[in-house]
Amino acid sequence: MNRENNRKTFELRNISIETNINKHAEGSALICFGDTKVICTATIENQVPRWMRNSDAGWVTAEYGMMPRSTNERMNREASRGKQGGRTLEIQRLIGRSLRQAVNPKYLKDRTITVDCDVIQADGGTRTASITGGCVALFLAIKNHLKDHRAIKDYVAAVSLGIIGDEILVDLDYNEDSNADTDMNIVMTGSDALIEIQGTAEEKPFSQDQLNEMLQLASKSIKSLIEIQKACLS
Repeated sequence: MNRENNRKTFELRNISIETNINKHAEGSALICFGDTKVICTATIENQVPRWMRNSDAGWVTAEYGMMPRSTNERMNREASRGKQGGRTLEIQRLIGRSLRQAVNPKYLKDRTITVDCDVIQADGGTRTASITGGCVALFLAIKNHLKDHRAIKDYVAAVSLGIIGDEILVDLDYNEDSNADTDMNIVMTGSDALIEIQGTAEEKPFSQDQLNEMLQLASKSIKSLIEIQKACLS
């Protein structure tokens, strides 16, 4: 299959992360997966949700949104509709679950860190870019504003994969994602442990061998993403 910019099937798009782009946020990053661009900001608050009070631990949560002109046509802000859509809620819960695996909550005692992921340009893989960039913003907030860096447990990153025809592709852009027989998003830690697998057969079922190959490709890609994260934070 011919991919844009002559990418190989297993090849990531051009990935870049620019840190400290927001002077007000405790941690911030602009992450680009090709033409997908997401601003991630991390905010530390000296409080926890009511149900966590007296637990001697902290909390990490996330919010996700797409800006009105992040796609080829303007979309209304969800605030104007009075509620978030199901897709938005599902994605921000995924981001929150993923980033909580990056920290030791006992070292965030009585604090909540909220990671906001705002998509300013979408071309596929917005949730995986948000998780990968959100981890950088989260670690920057901890490094710059908390004395105890033991709150940092492990890096977390994510990548999308898909099957078109019989070929497995890594890091799909919008056009590829729209034509894929199978869509998959995989989240892993720096120690190569799985956090989440989201996989759906849109046209025809995929085999266990294909699943195993996608897991192997995801592991290799996520290791590359984590090296980029580490370089940003060194």
